[in-house]
Amino acid sequence: MAEHHFHLHADWPGGRNSEGFIDAGNLKTKISIPPEMDGPGVGTNPDEMLLGAAATCYIITLAAMIERANLPLKEMALESEGIVDVTNGVFTYKKIIHRPTVALELNATEAEMKKLHQLVEKAEKSCMISRAIQGNVELELEATILPHNS
Repeated sequence: MAEHHFHLHADWPGGRNSEGFIDAGNLKTKISIPPEMDGPGVGTNPDEMLLGAAATCYIITLAAMIERANLPLKEMALESEGIVDVTNGVFTYKKIIHRPTVALELNATEAEMKKLHQLVEKAEKSCMISRAIQGNVELELEATILPHNS
């Protein structure tokens, strides 16, 4: 069994509306509470970072699956949305919606298109971040798979 360790250092000067800084290797950024939650909105925040983790994990997982299946990928993009519910002052990360758009090359076969449809769904269930938040945050997929003859 292999284990990979990731490290993050955070500096926070104090107080709810302060501005801090995180350093996690390639991720170095200011952090604060977002303006939607009455914070200063400087840098990023946990809500964006969770959405970013889920979105990048999904698209990278899908790309790897498409590559392993030798599908003729033309292009791929992703829009993701995170929804945070606030009820009685309790903040709950309610849902993440991934909206991938994927197109194969014009020479893709019907079998390859069918396989792509399967992989778009499977990637969400296979992604490490999706599995980590499963049961706590609802995950929704609204895929656009462009026909291979477009």
